[in-house]
Amino acid sequence: MNLFADIRALVIGALAELEAAGTLPAGLDTGNVAVEPPRDPAHGDMATNAAMVLAKPAGMPPRQIAEALAGRLAADPRIAAAEVAGPGFLNLRLAPVVWQGVVRAALAGGHDFGRSTMGQGLKVNVEFVSANPTGPMHVGHTRGAVFGDALASLLDFAGYAVTREYYINDGGAQVDVLARSAYERYREANGLEPEIAEGLYPGDYLIPVGEALKQKYGSSLIDRPEAEWLDEVRDFATAAMMAMIRDDLALLGVRMDVYSSEKSLYGTGRIEAALDRLRGMDLIYEGVLEPPKGKTPDDWEPREQTLFRSTAHGDDVDRPVMKSDGAWTYFAPDIAYHWDKIERGFDLLIDVLGADHGGYVKRMKAAVRALSNGRVPLDIKLIQLVKLWKNGAPFKMSKRAGTFVTLRDVVEQAGADVTRFVMLTRKNDAPLDFDFDKVLEQSKDNPVFYVQYAHARVASVLRKAAEQGIAADDATLAAADLAQLAHPAEIALAQKIAEWPRLVEIAARNGEPHRVAFYLYELASELHAHWNRGNDEPGLRFLQDDPAVSQAKIALARASGVVISAGLAILGVTPAEEMR
Repeated sequence: MNLFADIRALVIGALAELEAAGTLPAGLDTGNVAVEPPRDPAHGDMATNAAMVLAKPAGMPPRQIAEALAGRLAADPRIAAAEVAGPGFLNLRLAPVVWQGVVRAALAGGHDFGRSTMGQGLKVNVEFVSANPTGPMHVGHTRGAVFGDALASLLDFAGYAVTREYYINDGGAQVDVLARSAYERYREANGLEPEIAEGLYPGDYLIPVGEALKQKYGSSLIDRPEAEWLDEVRDFATAAMMAMIRDDLALLGVRMDVYSSEKSLYGTGRIEAALDRLRGMDLIYEGVLEPPKGKTPDDWEPREQTLFRSTAHGDDVDRPVMKSDGAWTYFAPDIAYHWDKIERGFDLLIDVLGADHGGYVKRMKAAVRALSNGRVPLDIKLIQLVKLWKNGAPFKMSKRAGTFVTLRDVVEQAGADVTRFVMLTRKNDAPLDFDFDKVLEQSKDNPVFYVQYAHARVASVLRKAAEQGIAADDATLAAADLAQLAHPAEIALAQKIAEWPRLVEIAARNGEPHRVAFYLYELASELHAHWNRGNDEPGLRFLQDDPAVSQAKIALARASGVVISAGLAILGVTPAEEMR
């Protein structure tokens, strides 16, 4: 049940009746007619722009259209009042039975209340994290992992068929550095002094890898030429790092559907095939790029290279795919990887990347647009930095990691639920401060606690109802006499519940799971405020002397809990049954 969609359908129907009656000209395009909450709640429950958007094509003053539409809508029992405002805006007030029906719908729908068919089963690939397999994940990866996982859950809830994917960057020079670093820890495990030269990875996390290498190879690799051990150590260390990364993701409750390997693209003809497709479109050529203004990028050479004509698809400059020495640039396998995703039949691709990949956006969108003939959109979500604080100071780096604070550090300090919720309290492209002291305090200023406390309060109402012998299962509550919910405070809480299905679609359409976190805080605030009113007005308390009245009141609390639970599930947070 999406009440806003239902009322919009009512408006569209009334417009059709006005056309049939000759009040409006036939054939008007109503696609831009919207029903939304008014900017000022004092103006009503909902507002429609119908008269404003139809005035010009109808050749009529908007206020004249609004007045005619108001007359039609007022005849519907769901509309308590239809009031024309200003030049032609139409404000609607809904009858209490409508809001009571929202409570009933939430109870009947349970966890699926608010679930949308907007996605129509379109196949979406959400690629996120994709951290280099050279060590444990850091706090930046944590935010990307939480955002990507929540976005995938949100899209699933909105009716898309979602695949979560991790791209393993195991084909570049960084995994050779990993192998050399692991080899020094292997030497250390064999009683030798490790030589952690500049450029190698110094973290203690490679000590167990060195010990595992010793268990497998003994001392047989000691003093052998690098060429004889590099490939084996690289594969061994990469597998160990990916096992660590999977464990780290599991701490956050993140599980991927697919792991794709960059290395699998090399020597298989897949890179060549993707570039041949672009070459067939006259988008691959040999040329020399103009020297860039300002900072020189790593892939620029003042000599002839193989280039992708990305400017033909919206990029600022053409991009190298092969260096003058015949080696691929990092962009070439990325093209092949995205071509593979297109070939797998996805209707939409979403890449979740760190903010330092901002320069990557236009070139990759150009490649996907060309490879798919414009059929498959690519949406790239950039994740801004996280600043960690504790005791009023920046949180110190991790000795185990060597150079950064790890995901495990954060989760062990704050817990997975807190980590996930807090990481979603800002839009993905805005910086985020993560203060360990604040995120663990029990106050209204801590959104995690505030939302969890709201759910726990609902759970406590249900427990007390059971103790008093009041039937409070969802089916019984949905069948209760909800006409008892007539107080403005009760209606206000039901109105906030009614926003949930609309919020889901807006958040999914924009790829913004932080909207769910914001909404849950607002719903929790409404529930807490209602709870506190009950201290002064006993008639608003969820438990009353009359069991039938109690069931109606409990239905409102339970409907709030249903939505909070569903929203937390999208965020990957476990709802609290009680607070300690």
